[in-house]
Amino acid sequence: MTFATILAFAAEEAEHHGNVQAETFIFGLIAFIVFMAIGLVTMSYRNVANRHAHKAEAYAKAHPVDQAQVGHGHH
Repeated sequence: MTFATILAFAAEEAEHHGNVQAETFIFGLIAFIVFMAIGLVTMSYRNVANRHAHKAEAYAKAHPVDQAQVGHGHH
C-alpha cells in the first residue's frame, strides 16, 4: 500500500456529510452565554462608587489628609 492510497482511504473515511453549521452552533451558543455572563458581572460593578459615596464622605471627614499628599504617592 502506497502513501497515496493511504491518504485516499483516510480522506474517504474522513468525508463527512452533514450540516456543519448545525453541528457547530453549540460552540457559538456557549461563547454567547459566556460573554453575556461576563457582561453581567461587568455591569454589576457599574456606579459602585456613587452607591457608597456617603461612606467615602464620612471617611474623608474622619481622616483629614494634607492636600500635598493626595495623589499617586508622589511628593
